[in-house]
Amino acid sequence: QVQLVESGGGLVQAGDSLRLSCAASGRTFSTYAMGWFRQAPGKEREFVAAIKWSGGSTFYADSVKGRFTISRDNAQNTVYLQMNSMKSEDTAVYYCAVDKSPRWGLTLARSYDSWGQGTQVTVSS
Repeated sequence: QVQLVESGGGLVQAGDSLRLSCAASGRTFSTYAMGWFRQAPGKEREFVAAIKWSGGSTFYADSVKGRFTISRDNAQNTVYLQMNSMKSEDTAVYYCAVDKSPRWGLTLARSYDSWGQGTQVTVSS
């Protein structure tokens, strides 16, 4: 099992920036990738960004390209999501997740093995 703890969520105004962190502990070895997803009330969980642990290749949803940046610190088993130029549409609970093997695409929630409890991000206009 991998335990994930997100932090950094909060209330911001449109156009502002926010940085989310996700610290992993437990059985973190053999991590293939880590990703960020978000979910608004009544909506499906949506892919935001992912990063491969080895090599650092990144992937983004079209809705956040150019605004969000995912990064990782391998030594600290931590992944970050830098959110710039935030919009009201970014309001959601943000979850980080760990994918331990390349069984499915990184944009699919079912590809991930462990999930954090989520952190609320609210953007006001």
